[in-house]
Amino acid sequence: MKLVETRPAATSHTSEAGAHTRPEGRPAGKARRDQPAPARPAETFEPPSPTSQTFEAMDRALHAAVGRLTHGISPVVLSRAYLDWLVHLGLSPGKQAQLVDKAARKALRFAIYAARAAADPNAPPCIQPLPQDHRFDHPAWRQPPFNLIHQSFLLTQQWWYNATTGLRGMPRQEQAVLEFAGRQVLDLFSPSNFVLTNPEVLRTTLEQGGANLVQGALNFAEDCERAVSGKKPIGAEKYVVGETLATTPGKVVLRNRLIELIQYAPATDEVVAEPILIVPAWIMKYYVLDLSAHNSLVRHLVGQGHTVFMISWKNPSAEDRDLGLDDYRRLGVMAALDAIAAIVPGRKVHAAGYCLGGTLLAIAASAMARDGDDRLASATLLAAQTDFTEPGEINLFLNETEVAFLEDMMWDRGYLDSYQMAGAFQLLRSSDLIWSRLVHEYLLGRRQQMSDLMAWNADATRLPYRMHSEYLRRLFLDNDLAQGRYQVDGRSITISDIRVPLFAVGTVRDHVAPWVSAYKIHLLTDTDVTFVLTSGGHNAGIVSEPGHPGRSYQIATKREADLYVDPETWAAATPRHDGSWWPAWVAWLAEHSSGNVPPPPLGAPEAGYPALADAPGRYVLQP
Repeated sequence: MKLVETRPAATSHTSEAGAHTRPEGRPAGKARRDQPAPARPAETFEPPSPTSQTFEAMDRALHAAVGRLTHGISPVVLSRAYLDWLVHLGLSPGKQAQLVDKAARKALRFAIYAARAAADPNAPPCIQPLPQDHRFDHPAWRQPPFNLIHQSFLLTQQWWYNATTGLRGMPRQEQAVLEFAGRQVLDLFSPSNFVLTNPEVLRTTLEQGGANLVQGALNFAEDCERAVSGKKPIGAEKYVVGETLATTPGKVVLRNRLIELIQYAPATDEVVAEPILIVPAWIMKYYVLDLSAHNSLVRHLVGQGHTVFMISWKNPSAEDRDLGLDDYRRLGVMAALDAIAAIVPGRKVHAAGYCLGGTLLAIAASAMARDGDDRLASATLLAAQTDFTEPGEINLFLNETEVAFLEDMMWDRGYLDSYQMAGAFQLLRSSDLIWSRLVHEYLLGRRQQMSDLMAWNADATRLPYRMHSEYLRRLFLDNDLAQGRYQVDGRSITISDIRVPLFAVGTVRDHVAPWVSAYKIHLLTDTDVTFVLTSGGHNAGIVSEPGHPGRSYQIATKREADLYVDPETWAAATPRHDGSWWPAWVAWLAEHSSGNVPPPPLGAPEAGYPALADAPGRYVLQP
């Protein structure tokens, strides 16, 4: 018997199940929440039978097993892009002729270079590596025959890039996927990865009589044993949370199902009246912002006279599979603000969010603005995205097929495993994060020196099924937040309602939240925005303490009435400053604060917020 059901308008939980219609493109200008949602037609469906559910479970279990082998990348996405490329290339005789012509030209360039190099070993190369490619930096690559080996490889790499891009009519995303896959294969067969074709490895092997290869084999065996037993990488043991990391003194003043709230002890006789709440991403552990004493952002803020509160997220398990984005908002940001209001009554709060925590903060601030909640004094977004139309290389695989594949992986366990997620990110920069490390540690036999940031990076977290599904669908696929369709408590919110001053930071080499994506906050707000572009990547650019060598940044403020400036023009016109951006942020916070007051107590037992434990608390220690 068939049943007919008229579905209600989407709420904040509609994306959990997976079937979701991709929205139309956003109209010009800022999104408004008062735009009526399109009516959904009545749908006819049959209740699933136990047999069909069993068949579906078989498919999802298979997808989960395959996903563990492919680091979460759907083979359907790759095969579809490959077949699409074959068909387009087969129907493009002009492109085929162009590739033949390019191959002939490159062969001629290589022959001319080989002849010149035979006569003059210092002859200039016929092709240079890309700026981020450091595989052939060693001077021995300039000597024969290795000069010819690496030059032919670079020419081949360039030809394959031409072959997988520029096909008229082929979707841009599928071209990017194919170019990415081709790059992975080429990186695998790079001459730098083999003993006989890598002059540095070959010379070291001859000098040490093969001892480097023996040591490399021992390193490989040790890494395998640690991976199988779940241990951290070699060298990480000297970085212990609460002893050498996350040592800024403080107390846990709130613990609920999802967070611990840490209030840090004052380090000055007076403090800025408005406290700071930091919302880190739950895709990582919070102490990236409280690493060693010399590069702890928390310790720096406390030393500058700020009262700092930090959210420490619980590492979710299978029992947390149904926690959604709104749970993170309610039990995270809003619960923390309630606690701060009790501990420091009558004070507004400078809120700062890092990465995914910044996106969550933007959601919370928008909902607060809509509801007339004026507890925020300012908002700071650190390497955070609010518009997901240009999310960087991660967008290569974010389509309906890939998201459904990831959902099957999470359905199997109730969460996305941290190692699967880390593997996917490593593939985006395989030449740096995978192959160069293998060459250094397994062929040269030299262990890479462990740092506090690397030790933190190895202390990964999991992501609950429902939250990550909502995050991927509502933010990445549908871009609901930027387009005014994201709902909180059954009503839409829009970032343009935020009226407090905004401070946003992007990093030059960010492959997680590209700075041009973070810069889009200018298009979504009707308030003053101070934007900083700093050197470094997603993590190292934020953990950029004063005195760190080689750091620089650009900073400029766009007032509400100012005209929009595109990111390329902004980067070309904004002066560059040497050093860390941290002091610039502290100065900005001072401009938007009301002066100094005596330090508040740690916690407020009378209001239900006693000091429960010493920082760093319990949740950050969960494996």
